Amino acid sequence: MSTTPLPSAPVPRPWRPTPLVLLSLALHAALGLALLLTPLLGLGWTFWGWGLALFVLDHAILCATGLWPRSTLLGPNHRRLPAAAAARGEVALTIDDGPDPAVTPRILDLLDHHSARATFFCIGDRAAAHPDLVRAIAIRGHRVENHSQGHPLRFSTLGPRGLAREVGAAQATLAALAGSAPRFFRAPAGLRNPFLEPVLARCGLELATWTRRGFDTRCGDAATVLARLTHNLAAGDILLLHDGNAAPGPDGEPVVLAVLPRLLDALAAQGLTPVTLDAAIPAQRPAAPLSSSFA
Repeated sequence: MSTTPLPSAPVPRPWRPTPLVLLSLALHAALGLALLLTPLLGLGWTFWGWGLALFVLDHAILCATGLWPRSTLLGPNHRRLPAAAAARGEVALTIDDGPDPAVTPRILDLLDHHSARATFFCIGDRAAAHPDLVRAIAIRGHRVENHSQGHPLRFSTLGPRGLAREVGAAQATLAALAGSAPRFFRAPAGLRNPFLEPVLARCGLELATWTRRGFDTRCGDAATVLARLTHNLAAGDILLLHDGNAAPGPDGEPVVLAVLPRLLDALAAQGLTPVTLDAAIPAQRPAAPLSSSFA
């Protein structure tokens, strides 16, 4: 029997609904109770007209907040590094949608050359297809975090079970490959719905977005992407790039490969140190042994 210890896993945390979510739950409960009591109370079309209007407005607000990646109205969201990390001159490079065998190894080499650390939000299916790349990310001092199992375009429309499958499957895949369980989660495209935060709480995961992004999946001009990332660049920023789905530059190469060395030079010129999210953000509680379902 192997004596190799299982990777550690974040401990589940309590789900604390935000005021917006509590208000939405109260509205749904009130309308449901009114529907049951309609025969007794004699509620007419005027009441139900207002009730329907409030119901539609509530869902519109929830939908809008889910389409706003940096919002905290649906739950906690790391949009910047803590003040202590900023005081140390730290920033976080986060790299999404990989691993990609044509891009990720070259990004790792660039990071090594600049003695920089980054956080890779990996897709579970891609990680399973390229396990050596996931191991290389971890071995070379970077962090592997959860970016869902399949990165479905309709992620933000999934219900609780669908979200739990996407998050849980990626957690198991990435933990087994990287040797430690992800602590942070980033939703595909940053889009989510009110059902995600309870799922993350059960998994002990923390939502992380960004301070600014380069839109390097859409723009192939390195100067434009770099300008978006470095505009008002400051300690504590969380920056978003992609090793998967990166737009090609004029030379046909993924634009991230032209942007990253210039970005790392800009950080060095400002005396900023790229670190992982895990290193910059103190853990709320110690990790627990990983259950067999994540083995």
